[in-house]
Amino acid sequence: MPVARLAFLGSPEAAVPPLRALVGAGHEVRLVVSQPDKRRGRGAGLVPSPVKSAALDARLLVTDRLDDVLDSGAELGVVVAFGRLVPERVLERVPMLNAHFSLLPRWRGAAPIERAILAGDRSTGVCVMRLEAGLDTGPLLAMRREPIYNAQREHASALTQRLSSLAAQMLVEVLAGGVASLGPGKTQVGEVTYAAKIEPDELRLDFTKTVRELERVVRLDRAWTIFRGERLRVLDAAGRKRRGPGSRGTRDLTAARAGPTEEIPGTLNGTRVQASDGMLELMIVQPAGRRAQNAEEWLRGARPAPGERLGETPAQD
Repeated sequence: MPVARLAFLGSPEAAVPPLRALVGAGHEVRLVVSQPDKRRGRGAGLVPSPVKSAALDARLLVTDRLDDVLDSGAELGVVVAFGRLVPERVLERVPMLNAHFSLLPRWRGAAPIERAILAGDRSTGVCVMRLEAGLDTGPLLAMRREPIYNAQREHASALTQRLSSLAAQMLVEVLAGGVASLGPGKTQVGEVTYAAKIEPDELRLDFTKTVRELERVVRLDRAWTIFRGERLRVLDAAGRKRRGPGSRGTRDLTAARAGPTEEIPGTLNGTRVQASDGMLELMIVQPAGRRAQNAEEWLRGARPAPGERLGETPAQD
């Protein structure tokens, strides 16, 4: 198999399998570019990105300066979840491929997996494209579709792992014939949508919304609400829609004769929280400054009063 001289650009854990796959396939990774080291928590020292750690373990040269690619001797760059735009002046001298976690042109941008889950998409995938100065606009060299397991409440972390493994496989396949074998790619076809970065307020659970909407936010793995003035992370939860009049079944978790207090969005009823069209059953939560725990365990310690609600910010004295 022809060996490609590569520069690899990536930062999070999702980019580690593609890096390892390219090294394992025998390609020469001349340089790895990753985000600068960051502090993780108060008083903590600087911590390298997952890609930088993996690169150092593999004894690869690492930098956080994009311009270093120009003097690396790489004939091609490979970008996976790098987190920064590559300037045109670099692309003019070193062509690059990008493995993007969506079915382009749907969900161009920073948060394609999260936006696909929030939108209730039934499938997503991975595209390998030629990188352009525009935001995920390049021609496609390969595309693979993957289902999103909405019925099983698949979380973003699990979906990311699956797409990361798929991206690793696709990059090795695309480069199997070496850089010289790469074609021009095919123009993206379809409706363009953009996957803007997820803002903190989008992760706050709004219990006036439907249980399906709430469940999708929880599946992003960073959902939160307020309980007694402190942040409570909701790491897993299951939505149960209210059934119509006369319906029966143990899965109906809404009290059949709930009074006005119980029907206020955010009201706790055991581990269940009132939403606009049913109940969100808490499964795993994490109170501020404490470990993640089963919702029943949290409930035993918290002992909510009748009618107490999640999401309320206490009034200021």
